[in-house]
Amino acid sequence: MSTLAIEAPAPAEARVSAGRVFAALLRRDVRVAVRELPAFLLRTTLQPVMFVIVFGYLLPRMGFMSRGYTSALLPGVLALSLAMSAIQAVTLPMAIDFAATKEIEDRLLAPVPTWLIAVEKVVSGMIQGLVSALFVLPLARLIMGPIAGLTLAHAGEVFAVALLGAAAFSSLGLLLGTAVSPQHIGMMFSVIVAPMIFFGCTYYPWRGLDAVPAVKYAVLINPLVYVAEGMRAALTPGMPHMPLPVILAMLMVLTAGFGALGLRAFYRRAIG
Repeated sequence: MSTLAIEAPAPAEARVSAGRVFAALLRRDVRVAVRELPAFLLRTTLQPVMFVIVFGYLLPRMGFMSRGYTSALLPGVLALSLAMSAIQAVTLPMAIDFAATKEIEDRLLAPVPTWLIAVEKVVSGMIQGLVSALFVLPLARLIMGPIAGLTLAHAGEVFAVALLGAAAFSSLGLLLGTAVSPQHIGMMFSVIVAPMIFFGCTYYPWRGLDAVPAVKYAVLINPLVYVAEGMRAALTPGMPHMPLPVILAMLMVLTAGFGALGLRAFYRRAIG
């Protein structure tokens, strides 16, 4: 009579790879974002579109601004939309998950390293930032009309700047969402994000600050400067801008720095 060998069930970690868990978490976040897409686009693109209407359409036609100003404005508006979408897509859900819904606790029980949960949030924020920029680009072009010097011939450079910019600001969102207490999130956007926008060279080129050297070099601590200047270098290369290799290098440094600090803050919050 033959004997029947009974094998013990494989542990969960062996049956489900970390990559599959990561993909499942990312699919869930993407599905939620798609379901809330109208609200997401309204929240993240309303301000850039309003600036496009006022500064890119109304004022030039009223004669208060040169038509050429749109060449400087469009790349900055795209940078603003991408950066703010990426940072909000990580900061706000992270604050809610840790404070109110405690959903983060369910994710931490997944059979993956803790750091991978944080990386998934960053990737989700990057996707939402890229979607926001893709939405604003044709809309802004339609509102402004013909834009001198605008070209899509350097699509690879545009994608590199957008990808690194989204990564940098998603990583910054991870840091702020885990390091700032939920009750101070509103103040954070007033104290940190608002000055970042106005001194981020979004509405004027960095080279235009040659007239104010102190400000020109002070704004270099602002990560939004590199996204805006990168968009100018790729979309309107005929305009004065920072060297693109410097921009890409700085965005990589910022992504690594914000990412390391964000992962440390996430880990401390998760085990605290």
